[in-house]
Amino acid sequence: MSADVLAVRLDSDGDVLLTGPAVRAMAASVAPRGGRVDVLAAPAGSAAARLLPDVRDVLVFDAPWSGYRPPPLDGPRVLDLVRTLADRRYASAVVFTSFHQSPLPAAMLLKLAGVEHVAATSEDYPGSLLDVRHARPDGLHEVEAALDLARAAGFGAPPDGDRLRVRRPLPDVAALVPAGPYVVVHPGASVPARAPDPDHARDVVAALAAAGHAVVVTGGPGETALASHVAADRALDLSGRTDLAGLAAVLDGARCVVVGNTGPAHLAAAVGTPVVSLFAPVVPAERWAPWGVPSVVLGDQHAACRGTRARQCPVPGHPCLGAVHPGEVLAAVERLGVPRVATTTAPAAAPRTAGVAR
Repeated sequence: MSADVLAVRLDSDGDVLLTGPAVRAMAASVAPRGGRVDVLAAPAGSAAARLLPDVRDVLVFDAPWSGYRPPPLDGPRVLDLVRTLADRRYASAVVFTSFHQSPLPAAMLLKLAGVEHVAATSEDYPGSLLDVRHARPDGLHEVEAALDLARAAGFGAPPDGDRLRVRRPLPDVAALVPAGPYVVVHPGASVPARAPDPDHARDVVAALAAAGHAVVVTGGPGETALASHVAADRALDLSGRTDLAGLAAVLDGARCVVVGNTGPAHLAAAVGTPVVSLFAPVVPAERWAPWGVPSVVLGDQHAACRGTRARQCPVPGHPCLGAVHPGEVLAAVERLGVPRVATTTAPAAAPRTAGVAR
């Protein structure tokens, strides 16, 4: 029987990157038996899955039970997936989810495909769909929770530690970025409540530029108007000019990245770049803060939106992030070891809500 295994993560790029250490653990465990690990990812997470080390293949499925804009149920497409999974004869599968998601629809498809050993974290009664029903311990970061599930499923620890990682070499972006040191500001987010206000982000760029930093503003193809507004005439706008691997290369070359709680924060961590995290507490920072790199978390973690998982800010003025003065961001960048390039009169208040995260 095949020794190949499947990791399932039907979320966005950031979620997939946070599962990376657990995927490496799976790959290392089956390698001595000639097994490989594949990833079943959503379209929103497939690019990140292709960046994960030790992954043989990425299967893509747009699940009707997951994502912010789930598609309608497509019976023929579901059956095609079941046939593909059956043809690959996986020895086992692990379904990785966030704490508020159910793994059971994916588990049912895996069982239909003949996968005999399926593991997942589930608070709901799984019937016969799960062979390992894992209970997530309290207080774990998403990286730790995924590793805990992988251990419960019978896999060991990743041999290279629990840091986030990407495949290397990354694309050459020397023609895109400044020749000298630079700081990246990524103002957008897939969830609007987790992004700073555009004018606020523009003021952050202005404060960094006034302090002498070369600033690069990044964003996806749908964020070019936002990035142009934020960059103004003070920063280099690279929005829409890279794919995810190219963005990883841009972040890899940066001294520091200023970003909300969104995929590029975890991509920065995966390339080892320090992060100033403008973190809206709609989800808990202890679970989603940048992992494994020096970071400073800014934002009121006790704001009224705390724990709501809101996609749109429920509080007028977005105060959890809006109250973070641009000078605090500048001070946080410097706290992470990025020196001020020029003496200016730009405001630089000490971070009021900062905390150094792992």
